Amino acid sequence: MAERLCPPSQNDAAGLKFGQVPFELLRDFLIHLNDKNSQNLRSLSECVCDLKHGRVVEDIFMITRVLGLDPLAGYHAIALLQRFMVKHLTDLLSTPTPQGGAAQQPTTSADLIFDKLKDRFPLAVFSCVQLASKLFLYSHIVDNQRAVSFLDSVGHSVSKQALLESELMVLKGLEFRLDVPNPLMYVETLLEVLGHNEPSVPVEHLHQLCRDVLQFISLQRTAIYDSLLMMTTQCGSPSRKQREKFVAVTEDCMLLGVGVIAVAAFIFCVSTCRQVIQELSNVTGISRKSICDFAFVTLMHICDTAPPAV
Repeated sequence: MAERLCPPSQNDAAGLKFGQVPFELLRDFLIHLNDKNSQNLRSLSECVCDLKHGRVVEDIFMITRVLGLDPLAGYHAIALLQRFMVKHLTDLLSTPTPQGGAAQQPTTSADLIFDKLKDRFPLAVFSCVQLASKLFLYSHIVDNQRAVSFLDSVGHSVSKQALLESELMVLKGLEFRLDVPNPLMYVETLLEVLGHNEPSVPVEHLHQLCRDVLQFISLQRTAIYDSLLMMTTQCGSPSRKQREKFVAVTEDCMLLGVGVIAVAAFIFCVSTCRQVIQELSNVTGISRKSICDFAFVTLMHICDTAPPAV
């Protein structure tokens, strides 16, 4: 990657739509995203709780669609929710068990999360969407009046005070840090860099297709990564140790970004797929094999059969 010049603000790029970011800013932003990704992978919490499975993701996508928000806000809400829940779980596990209360404690981390937060979880999900809507200049901000009306329409009667309390709970859980990179940022930034380095690649045509592929992967996340794990380990029943080591792969946003673009390129024009994969490998340092494996598994799930090797 290019030498870093300055750490750009996430909002510098968030305020511009796809194709509008100057290359100098784009280059620095990609390096910033790579640094963030590497930092996140180095500091993965032992209390990782994967809330990016289909049902929660589908609900967030539905909320953003009904409220007319840009998909970027939905992906950002998912990232905020994941961070909030990891922090919440870490805090719960570090809280001493009350004397005589051990017998009543839930038996798993997931039980512990939902036992403590089950009544507030739907509102916490919505608070993440509401916070995300405030971060992007071209997205519609969801104010409290609109939020109350929407929640009432889906059967959740809440007051503005409850909304504020929920938003504050999430903000405190995130330590008021909302500048969390999300998968769509990686995809769009990599795609723009690809278009600059390889002008013959039709990135404008790939853009919407990449969004569709990313949505599919997000909704089928568990099945796709399980297949990738089995392919990587060459084992139909990976051990617990193998699964624990594989967590870093599931949280690698740069790998996800290049994988999404590779799949979109294969679908759009097979003849340019190898060129795209090679350039993505050059830009990110991720091996062609890793990109091809991710693309192969994703295409297998899209087609529900084994596609030709890329």
